[in-house]
Amino acid sequence: MIPLGEAIARIAAMLEAAGIPGARREARLILAHALGCDVGALWSRDAVPDGAGLAFAARRAAREPLAYITGHREFWSLDLAVSPATLIPRPDTETLIEAALRHCPDRVRVRRILDLGTGTGALLLAALVEFPGAFGIGVDRVPAATSLARDNAARLGLADRTAFFAGDWGDALAGQFDLILANPPYIRSNDIASLMPEVTRHEPVLALDGGPDGLDAYRRIIAALPGQMAPGGIAIVESGAGQYDEIAALARTCALETDGHADLAGVPRAIVMTRTT
Repeated sequence: MIPLGEAIARIAAMLEAAGIPGARREARLILAHALGCDVGALWSRDAVPDGAGLAFAARRAAREPLAYITGHREFWSLDLAVSPATLIPRPDTETLIEAALRHCPDRVRVRRILDLGTGTGALLLAALVEFPGAFGIGVDRVPAATSLARDNAARLGLADRTAFFAGDWGDALAGQFDLILANPPYIRSNDIASLMPEVTRHEPVLALDGGPDGLDAYRRIIAALPGQMAPGGIAIVESGAGQYDEIAALARTCALETDGHADLAGVPRAIVMTRTT
């Protein structure tokens, strides 16, 4: 056994040497995960087994994302399981849920929700929590992602309000939806190699690569939206920095109006689309 402070310092030193920001905070999270407790319970211990957490720390020092190591990530206060089959949910993506609540103040009216590229199911499950009368469908091209999203729905008690399908965006779907959500890949193909190692080495390229201009998925998604949106319905897509004008132009060609909602960094992260006809 070694003192708790010494164990945290040892892991933090490994992470600092690897250039990881917030090393002491992550060290605490890694040690708590290794001991099977939360960080709050960690402080009740004076000492921990010598070597506890070092294997996990070595993985993090190799720039494996912490969420893949622990297997969990919080989104909209929901505890979600994650895996290398899916993109790790980002706080910026919560902007889409904020925009949905702003544009749909009558929460009872939203009855059918569609999440395109559902991944972990983060957007769909957060929306279902906020719109308690709705049923949601999540679609992803990766079967392992839909399986994970289905498991997350079950863990959160939302299994009976969801259905998940493997498919190519909404091509195989019939019917219309009051709220459509999508966080498509939007990184330009040539820019992926310059992203941080956690992303380029570990997160699925399929969920990142938006083609030469980053807009390949938007062209597919937006072209289908007029037929998928119920009367009075809205669609909300996530966008990257500097992409709002191009995405808005695509929307106009499909008779859709747009309204941008900025994240905490001031980036128009959520683009709300409504039909003009």
